[in-house]
Amino acid sequence: MEIITMVHAFLINTLSCSTGGTESLCRVLYSQTFGSERSESRNKDPEEERCYRKEQIFAVARQVKSACTLSRQAMGKSQSAFAFPPSDEVVALQEADFGVFRLPPGDPFSESKTVLWLGIQSVGFALVCDPYENLMLAENSLKMIVRYLLEYLRLLSQGSDIMLKADKIEIILNKFLPCGQLLFINHRFVYSIERELNICISK
Repeated sequence: MEIITMVHAFLINTLSCSTGGTESLCRVLYSQTFGSERSESRNKDPEEERCYRKEQIFAVARQVKSACTLSRQAMGKSQSAFAFPPSDEVVALQEADFGVFRLPPGDPFSESKTVLWLGIQSVGFALVCDPYENLMLAENSLKMIVRYLLEYLRLLSQGSDIMLKADKIEIILNKFLPCGQLLFINHRFVYSIERELNICISK
């Protein structure tokens, strides 16, 4: 039985400015794709396909960074203030910037996509969804995923290397976004997941 993917990808990327306030390069710190896009790229060899997917994710990351920068400028927030790690990651999540934008067909995916993003300090988190998905459900899932990434992995802490925590990030994604499926989350479900995470992450 074929699983219908609701979310095409999840990614974490940089948002910060370099020293002196000049714009820094956008970096993808982590990404995971779900399912396969229907496109002519099926004819590419595996290495070419991998590079193609990598460029798609990087294109999304650049747009997430741009959207977050514009949002912060509109609210009068100083970009340099987000370069420093927070003293409390829970507070950082409550003050996160949030937005949604649409990707038209061909830019960079063959079909239209909707991107939901969260910007926390110098790190961005995003879900790439099909355009007809329930945005409220997707937003709730993204915020829940980010909440547990911060709580269990301390991704914003000074000296934290997100790329070295890929296996544990994947554990959290598999709980809240199995095979790219959006889940309706209630208190009982969250309690059950927390118990599982306490066991898995602590290993």
